[in-house]
Amino acid sequence: MTTTHAFRMQLKPGTADAYKARHDAIWPELAELLHHSGIRDYSIFLDEETCALFAVLKLTDDNARDALPEHPVMRKWWDYMAPLMEVEPDNKPKEWVLKPVFHLA
Repeated sequence: MTTTHAFRMQLKPGTADAYKARHDAIWPELAELLHHSGIRDYSIFLDEETCALFAVLKLTDDNARDALPEHPVMRKWWDYMAPLMEVEPDNKPKEWVLKPVFHLA
């Protein structure tokens, strides 16, 4: 069983190409970490007009997403991505949770 989680993040102007390039070359150890943490079917969409990113992912019932901020690979990725986007003081990307209002299966 999975649940859907959606959120918004914010890129800095002029960084969309670098953001996409870094995700196109996602580190295998990060992809493995996300998978082992119970994250599935993860997509990120860009609103080119506002530089807003919209992410949608599935979480397994036994996911360990809350433990990711303590993992060295996750911390290293956040540090790598921090120059491109709005982040918290620890370089975790700022997230605004999106409330579901409609779904058609």
